[in-house]
Amino acid sequence: MPNRAIFLDRDGTINEDPGYISNPDDVVLIPKAAEALSLLKKNSYKLIVISNQSGIARGIMSRDDVVNVNARINKLLNKKNVKIDAFYFCHAHPDFSTKEECKCRKPSPKLVYEAAKDFNVEMRESFFIGDAVSDIECGKNAGLRTILVRTGKGMESLSILQKENNFPSFVADNLFNACKYILPDN
Repeated sequence: MPNRAIFLDRDGTINEDPGYISNPDDVVLIPKAAEALSLLKKNSYKLIVISNQSGIARGIMSRDDVVNVNARINKLLNKKNVKIDAFYFCHAHPDFSTKEECKCRKPSPKLVYEAAKDFNVEMRESFFIGDAVSDIECGKNAGLRTILVRTGKGMESLSILQKENNFPSFVADNLFNACKYILPDN
């Protein structure tokens, strides 16, 4: 039986984004993000992070740093009895990587499609939530409903999307408000 999923950006959507987080001790969850993810999980959504982590290509951090930060996010979320089902990330950046390596980079839907296959996701029942233009474009490219959160780069991204007449399905103040849009009866 197919699964519903919430595809999420990481930095600026789930956790604060000070830029290129490589130390797990620097992870700070955005207020009420854990509660939102817990509600989504209780309503049978898979939680899948899709993120660009170009700090690897830039030499600012390692793959292990990203994996350790992801583990820290799940450790913090576990305090609210929830965890991310899977983290997919693209290490590439056009200035430091080959064109082939960059094929996974949002707004490309490549990682969404990989995750959808891995988790047997019904795309029509799923969403992409993020704070950046590339998140909204990635979600649209994958045929998902999209939600822009105003946390992280969200306000700046909303302005860009408005100028491009390229609107998400919904704009939410934060992940918790996005959850209320998806689950209006909760």
